[in-house]
Amino acid sequence: MNLIFLLLASTKYLTKAQIRESIADYRESTSDQAFDRMFERDKEELRELGINVEVGSHDPLFNDNEGYRIPRDSAELDDIELTREEAAVVGLATRVWQHAGLSSGSNLALMKLKSIGIDIDTSVLRMAEPRLSTHEPAFDDVWDAAIRRVPITFDYARPGQPAARRHLQPWGILSWRDRWYVVGHDLDRDDTRVFRVSRITGEVTAAGRPGSYDVPEGVDLRQVADTLFPASRDEIAVLRVAKGRGLSLRRRSESVQTLDDTTDRVTVRFGSTWEIAGEIASYGADVLVESPTDLRTAVVEQLRRAVGGELAEVVRP
Repeated sequence: MNLIFLLLASTKYLTKAQIRESIADYRESTSDQAFDRMFERDKEELRELGINVEVGSHDPLFNDNEGYRIPRDSAELDDIELTREEAAVVGLATRVWQHAGLSSGSNLALMKLKSIGIDIDTSVLRMAEPRLSTHEPAFDDVWDAAIRRVPITFDYARPGQPAARRHLQPWGILSWRDRWYVVGHDLDRDDTRVFRVSRITGEVTAAGRPGSYDVPEGVDLRQVADTLFPASRDEIAVLRVAKGRGLSLRRRSESVQTLDDTTDRVTVRFGSTWEIAGEIASYGADVLVESPTDLRTAVVEQLRRAVGGELAEVVRP
């Protein structure tokens, strides 16, 4: 993304030296050979995406001093006409990317180019403005490590268990039902693992240099998610739900039985105990678990964590 910003925004061909000085990942490369490998890999990925990286020079007397740029006319798309439904979907998608941290590296790179006298056309940046909204404190560090291929260490706390130190080579981040997960190679277990980003406590620490490992070929994060978070829902939760409350539970319920003027008995099929426990806990006293017992225990645990160890009297025996 930083390379796209530079080559798209520049009005001149940029030499490899200028590009290396402007982008942090390139500056941190240990040798000219390492930089060349990274740069050639990134150029090839852009071309595979259909982005034309043009090679040329503005100096007719010194054609050997070649540079690179992305012509704006080749990067822009033709006008697209959308139906109202399609436009609504696109609008929702654009709201996903609302995190300034993802563009901070690009902004620094543009500032460096301006400082050495390169003319920059910032109006084209609207064509590729990354934004992302997340609330997990560790998200930025994990995201950065994944895209730069930096091994990391962090403390990870499973529900009801003390935090444990983990060592990971992150491959990528995926969103699954409003939660963010990092997928990678767990060095402690020598196997593929998925960690929920919100359960990472404390600081995420780099444990190696950028590009120090490769993501295995053919890895599909969606397939990993399907394996670890199966769609099958084999268990039934029996809940007491206040009238007019628990709408998301009611929408996918298998049955609703009126108990009295204030309460219904709602049965819901589920697959992940901790996932539905979080949903139930979010309703507080309006949703109570009758069965199964392990779901009830999970809701109690999440409520305890939410109030710092003191359980509010919202779950009756």
